[in-house]
Amino acid sequence: MSLRIGDKAIPFKLPGVDDKTHALSDYDDKPLLAIIFSCNHCPYVRAWEDRMVQIQADYADKGVQLIAINANDVKKYPDDSFENMKIRAAEKGFNFPYLYDESQETPRAYGATRTPEVFLFDAERRLRYHGAIDDNFENPAAVKEPYLRDAIEALLAGKEPPVDWTPPVGCTIKWK
Repeated sequence: MSLRIGDKAIPFKLPGVDDKTHALSDYDDKPLLAIIFSCNHCPYVRAWEDRMVQIQADYADKGVQLIAINANDVKKYPDDSFENMKIRAAEKGFNFPYLYDESQETPRAYGATRTPEVFLFDAERRLRYHGAIDDNFENPAAVKEPYLRDAIEALLAGKEPPVDWTPPVGCTIKWK
């Protein structure tokens, strides 16, 4: 079962490609936190990666923090290994933490099923938006509904997101 709008974020403590351990509580000072279940190999993730980097760049000075978490089974998908995560993050210039959950406990707790799948939390760490980054993974220029950006803008302005849920679009998480 997935987290529902209004539910609290579930704590985690995971290693990052920066060789540091990251916990949910490390970001208590951030007014908005977007947790995005991600990976290296999925073509949907690859299509949205540059937009993820741009969203972090555009909203960092407003205290918005993106965190990507990869929990795929690396035995079946070696491209998603921790070492390959480090390479991918460097190649793409990730400006947000990229974490590895070998246990797969975090996506199970959140009810995530896809990569990428966004969970946007407010300052009280209540879920305010869940779903896709926007409405067009193939062509950034053709995006008509920038769901994550719209939710961020609304929450920063003290308003409700115009859309709080969309179906996540992407590859399935590769379970063990």
